[in-house]
Amino acid sequence: MPLTVAPISAQDHLGFIKSRRSASFLQCPSWAAVKREWGNESIGWYDEDGQLVGAGLVLYRQVPRLKRFLAYLPEGPLIDWSAGDLEGWLAPMVAHLRGRRAFGIKMGPPVVRRRWSAGTVKAALAAKSATRLADLAPDERNPVADDVDATLRRLGWRAPAHDEGFAAGQPQYVFQVPLDGRDQDDVLKGFNQLWRRNIKKADKAGVDVSVGGHDDLPEFHRLYLETATRDGFAGRPLSYFERMWTAMMAEDPDRIRLYLARHEGDLVAATTMVRVGDHAWYSYGASSTQKRDVRGSNAIQWRMLRDAKDAGATVYDLRGITDTLDENDPHVGLIQFKLGTGGEAVEYLGEWDLPLNRLLFTAFSLYMDRR
Repeated sequence: MPLTVAPISAQDHLGFIKSRRSASFLQCPSWAAVKREWGNESIGWYDEDGQLVGAGLVLYRQVPRLKRFLAYLPEGPLIDWSAGDLEGWLAPMVAHLRGRRAFGIKMGPPVVRRRWSAGTVKAALAAKSATRLADLAPDERNPVADDVDATLRRLGWRAPAHDEGFAAGQPQYVFQVPLDGRDQDDVLKGFNQLWRRNIKKADKAGVDVSVGGHDDLPEFHRLYLETATRDGFAGRPLSYFERMWTAMMAEDPDRIRLYLARHEGDLVAATTMVRVGDHAWYSYGASSTQKRDVRGSNAIQWRMLRDAKDAGATVYDLRGITDTLDENDPHVGLIQFKLGTGGEAVEYLGEWDLPLNRLLFTAFSLYMDRR
């Protein structure tokens, strides 16, 4: 079946996403408005009957002083990755992007490779039997991912490096809580004893979790910057969150929510949740240095998870982790915290690169590393 790729409108792109169970929010047209420092284009795949059968959001980053671009499809595109003729899907995309003067392409196939249950990971941590998730036997392996991996390598795509952590775009490893077929009690029972105790402690202390709006973003941002200073990461400006809120709410009034946890009037935790179809993501979070003992972070996560379930989500996604299981690695605390929800560690295929002009691709990579 010959496929063609051509630009599509944001409306057609969004319509295609709505026809599917879900897609990454990074592939929604609204994300282009958030990443305004990049150029953008929605592209569609058409079959021989003229039917739209795939879609993707492409972000374009220009080389300084040259009219050449890196084409980036974060957690996309949304195509049939299980198709026997994957090359037939990718070749017209590559040709289209080459025609847009792309010197290279980066994409993140939304294909799960492996899953590890909370029990499996906890046992490995206790026994010190593995230092990386990649070295731990998974509970589930997706054969489609192996086929995609082999095809991409054959076509000249470069696999993600294993030591990139959070430094290279979107996370390859995430932590998710399955919600399909589980009621609220089932989910709560899946939490470990510490999480359940902290949720009860927050409730007993009178922590109140509410849904905020655009006018509450400055208060969220103040707490977010406090968290950034405490935890040693570079915080985004308020304008970024205002742009994200405006773009996503315009696209779908249920796309993004802001949650605020207060104790006796003091803001102790704040988060954002994004949902596309049956997939919900915890996207940004903040917590106060004071009053940590009232467990506002646990309370707010429990509220978001319940709301995601009520909205029809089958997956609550706590986003990135690294694959470390080394007790001496500072990143191991992140997976230990998320393990408390009783979910599962999930490995995607990661972000793959296709240099179309190797010299420019190498030079641009060095430029971005220096920045």
